Amino acid sequence: MSGIHGLNGKIILRGKIIIKSGLHIGGSNQFSAIGAVDSPVVRDALTKRPFIPGSSLKGKMRYLLARVYAGEGFLVQFSEEDPEIRRLFGSSEKEGRYVSRLQFSDSLLTDQSTEMLERFETGLYLSEVKFENTINRLTGKANPRQLERVPAGAEFDLKIVYNIEVPDEAEQDLKNLRLMMNLLEEDYLGGHGTRGYGRIEFAELAWETNYYREIPEGFDSMLKDLFGTPLGEA
Repeated sequence: MSGIHGLNGKIILRGKIIIKSGLHIGGSNQFSAIGAVDSPVVRDALTKRPFIPGSSLKGKMRYLLARVYAGEGFLVQFSEEDPEIRRLFGSSEKEGRYVSRLQFSDSLLTDQSTEMLERFETGLYLSEVKFENTINRLTGKANPRQLERVPAGAEFDLKIVYNIEVPDEAEQDLKNLRLMMNLLEEDYLGGHGTRGYGRIEFAELAWETNYYREIPEGFDSMLKDLFGTPLGEA
């Protein structure tokens, strides 16, 4: 059943995103100086640290889950997706409206990773340059370009919130969240993934709950099976 349900509680999932190969999530290069990198990474406006936008995580996870649900078929419009996808990510369609049960925070570079990257002489602040070439198939001429990446080994803080609206649906929702995280570890985040960029790993997962109403017995046990140790017991 679709619609706007009441709120029975929240599950807050925290952890780390570890970069296993250079990560490129592009920012604006509208005002780049001559000689600067062709494609910079997105950065926090105040700290100038690279970060992973919550929208990047949300979009890639939804895409991967939609491909699993499509099976041997083709991807469909959002309004035609399986209700298990729409209730997780939301749908504004008049027929079958859902409010997103998942909230993705921007993932900020950790202080430890910032200190580590500041010690490296890369010519850029907290990042590196990767030189790429595209080859014109007709002329054989190379077209070199410079891409900015967050180096492998960097870590970002992870925070995902799940709203418990229908307790009987929560277990399947959270299994789908775990599935999406596993799929993303086997895929890539950001751009140029077919060239080896953007491999990540989720680590140090821990969770906490805020229940506003009675939740079915065994709920915490299910969370342990999916996401490991409760926050504070790690």
